[in-house]
Amino acid sequence: MSHPILAQTNPHGADLVIDCNQCHNSGSWNISLTDMKFDHSRETGFPLEGQHGKIDCKKCHEKLDFKGLGEACINCHLDVHEMSVGDDCKRCHNANNWLVNDLSEVHAENGFLLEGAHAVVSCVDCHKSGNSLVWDRMAGSCSDCHMKDYETTASPNHKELGYSTDCIECHSPMSAVWNSDFFHYFFPLTGGHNGVSCIDCHSNQPYQQANSECISCHQKDYDAALNPNHKQLGFPTDCALCHSTQPGWKPALYDDHDQDFFPIYSGNHKGAWSSCTECHTNPSNFSQFSCIDCHEHNDPRDLADEHDDVKGYVYQSQACFECHPKGSE
Repeated sequence: MSHPILAQTNPHGADLVIDCNQCHNSGSWNISLTDMKFDHSRETGFPLEGQHGKIDCKKCHEKLDFKGLGEACINCHLDVHEMSVGDDCKRCHNANNWLVNDLSEVHAENGFLLEGAHAVVSCVDCHKSGNSLVWDRMAGSCSDCHMKDYETTASPNHKELGYSTDCIECHSPMSAVWNSDFFHYFFPLTGGHNGVSCIDCHSNQPYQQANSECISCHQKDYDAALNPNHKQLGFPTDCALCHSTQPGWKPALYDDHDQDFFPIYSGNHKGAWSSCTECHTNPSNFSQFSCIDCHEHNDPRDLADEHDDVKGYVYQSQACFECHPKGSE
C-alpha cells in the first residue's frame, strides 16, 4: 500500500501531496517520463506535448518544489525576436520543433499576404535590422520596400509624372516582374487597346489627367471615316456607341438604333439585313432611308391593293415609316 509522502521528508515541499509512485518506482528515484503516472495536463493544466514530453523535469522546474513556474513560453524560452513579434511562441511555433511550416498563413494573419514574388524573398529582405531574427512590424505600404524602384523607373518616369507610390494600383504582387498589363481596371485594355504603349494614349501629360473619352485618342479616326462619313453626317463622337474594342473598328453595331430611330436588331427586321447601306442607300446622308428598295414589288399596284382602304396612300419610304414606325405589319 502506498503512503502520502511526509512533509518533513519530502524534498518537493509540503504543498505536493501525492504518492511517490506517481512519478518514481521502487528501484530508484529516477523518473521515466513514459512510465510516469502523474497526469501533468490534468494536474497542472499544461500538457506535455512534443518536445515537452521528452525533456527532463529539471529543464523547466529548476527547484524541487515546482513552484513559481508560469505557463507562458517566455518563462522557459529566450525571446530571440526581442518582442518584435510578441512573446507567445505558439503563434508561429509548435511543441515539436522551431520550424515554421505555415509562414504564409501566419504572415497573412498579421496583415500582409505573402504571395507571388513576396513568397520567395528572405525575411531580412524586408525586415532589416542588426539582428536577423528581429522582425519589427512594418507599415505594409509598398513604398516601405520599393521606393528605390519607384524613383529609378524611367519608362514611364513615375516620380516626374506624379504616380501613386501604392504600387498595387498598377502592379500585381503575383508577378515576379513589374509588368502592369492587368491594372487598367478603370479603362479595360481589351481588343485594340491591348498591347499598345502607354505613351500612345498618355502623351506629354500626367497619366492621371488622360481623358477616357474615345474622341480624345481617336479624333483622327473619326475625321477620316468615310463609309459612312462620320463628320459630315454628324455622328456622335462616342465611338463605343457603335464600335467595340476589336481592331479594325468592326463589327460596328448601333445598339441604340432600336430605341432612338427604328428597330433593326429586334422585331421584324432582326436578322433581315447585313449592311447599314441596305436601308441608308445614300452613304453621304444617313438621315435618308429607304423602305421600298427592300419591300419592293414588281408592280406597285399589287402593293396598292393591300392599302386600298388607306386614305392618301402613296408608294414612298417616308409614307411607309409614318404608318409603320416600328416596322410591324
